[in-house]
Amino acid sequence: MAANLDDLTAFLAVAKARGFREAGRALGVSPTTLSETVRRLEAQLGVRLLHRTTRSVAPTEAGNRLIERLAPALSEVEAALASLNDLRDTPTGTLRLNVPVGVARLILPSLLPGFTAMYPDIQVEVAAEDTIVDVLAAGADAGIRYDEKLEQDMIAVPIGPRVQRFAMAAAPAYLARAGNPEHPTDLLQHKCLRGRFRNGALFSPWELERDDEVIRIEPQGPLTVSISGAMDLAIDMAVAGMGIIGLFEDWLRPHLDANRLSPVLSAWWSDFPGPFLYYSNRRLVPPPLKAFLGFIKSARRDQ
Repeated sequence: MAANLDDLTAFLAVAKARGFREAGRALGVSPTTLSETVRRLEAQLGVRLLHRTTRSVAPTEAGNRLIERLAPALSEVEAALASLNDLRDTPTGTLRLNVPVGVARLILPSLLPGFTAMYPDIQVEVAAEDTIVDVLAAGADAGIRYDEKLEQDMIAVPIGPRVQRFAMAAAPAYLARAGNPEHPTDLLQHKCLRGRFRNGALFSPWELERDDEVIRIEPQGPLTVSISGAMDLAIDMAVAGMGIIGLFEDWLRPHLDANRLSPVLSAWWSDFPGPFLYYSNRRLVPPPLKAFLGFIKSARRDQ
C-alpha cells in the first residue's frame, strides 16, 4: 500500500490549513487539484481521511492517526534533504517556529531582522498561538515556550531576556475616577481586563509578589479577550479607561513611557523566567535551525 510522497504532503497541507483553498495557496496548486489528490490517496488507502463540508475540512479518526505518524516523518525527510546545505557556503531553506503570541510580539522583533540580514537565503515562518503543541507534528522545526511548558525529550536553549515581569496598569483617567489600589486585594473592587487562552482557560490568577509574600488574585471585569489575537485590543481599552490590565511589562512599557497608562501596584510586580527555544534531540538539526541557534547564542554573548 505504498503512497506517493507528494500525495501525502498534499494531504498534510490540507489537514493543517483546514481547507483546500489555503493549502493550495501555500503549495502553489489549485484547490481542485488538491481535492483530486486527496481523493486519490483515500481511494488508494481504502479509508476516508478528511470530513468535507461546504465551510470546513477536518481530519477523520483515520486522518488524525495518519497525521500523528506522518508529520514527524516528513519533517525528518525535509531535515535530511536540508542537511545537504552543509555542503553549501550559505545555509538555505525555511525555518519554521511555533511560538506564543507574547514571544512573537516582544522577543522575535529584536532577533529576526539581524538573522535574516545575516542569512538572506533563509525564509522564516512563524506560527503564533497560546496552546502547547507538538512542534514536530505541527510542522515546526522548533518551538519557543516558557520553562514550565517545555516538552520532554527536547533540547532547550535560552532566548530573549532571562527575567521578565508581570505588570499592571490603568489609564490616569480610570485611576482618578476609581482610585489607585494600595494593596493587591484592592483589585477585587476594580474593573480588570482579562485574557483567555484558546483552550478556554483564563489567564488567571494574577500573581503578585513583594519580598517573601505572594498573593494570587482572581480578577473580575467587563472585558475578556483572546490572548492569541486580541491583547492589543485589551491594551487599547485600558488606555481608553475601561479598567486595569495585567500583562508582560515589556508589552505595556511603550504606553507607560508615554503616560497613556500609569503603573498599578508596581512594588508587587512579580518576576518570572524568560523563554527557551526547544527542538527535538531525536532528529537531524536542519541547517536553517542550526544557523538560528548559532545566531541567538551569539546574541546572548553580546548582551
